[in-house]
Amino acid sequence: MMPLSIRTLCLVLLSASALSLPAQAVEPRVANEHLKVYSIGGDYALYREAVEMAIIDRGIVINNVAHIGPMLSRTGADIGGEAIFLHAEALEFCSALLSRRMMEAEPHHIVFCPYVISVYELADEPGTIHLAYRRPTLLGDARSREALEAVDTLLDEIVREALAF
Repeated sequence: MMPLSIRTLCLVLLSASALSLPAQAVEPRVANEHLKVYSIGGDYALYREAVEMAIIDRGIVINNVAHIGPMLSRTGADIGGEAIFLHAEALEFCSALLSRRMMEAEPHHIVFCPYVISVYELADEPGTIHLAYRRPTLLGDARSREALEAVDTLLDEIVREALAF
């Protein structure tokens, strides 16, 4: 078995070429206190893999991948409704360091873990890939808000790195 899959090799080559290009400013399509959604034209598999690699490259383990698109497709026949997504997955993970800081500041902030980044392509908007995440609510004392802001920053950095491909 080859040590690198073709898909991983392509991602490595694309990331190397992306490093030689000037960074493109990407603004979120939706940004509010609850979520951020970035959108980009391209291939779903490429951006899904890019998000995974951006997480793993930070030494963070992905705990779960929720296959939301296939679940909705599978159940759609039973409960009715049109197709929503062509592809949709949510990657769940935590940073041990940031999660510890967040919960040392306020143990009840356990509800903000795991972090989730969703990657999806809408059925009525093929070719546009969306990378989105829930933003932790900045609450509590200064230490608590600072820990939550660090989580928000991590999520944004991961998404922006994936968008650079």
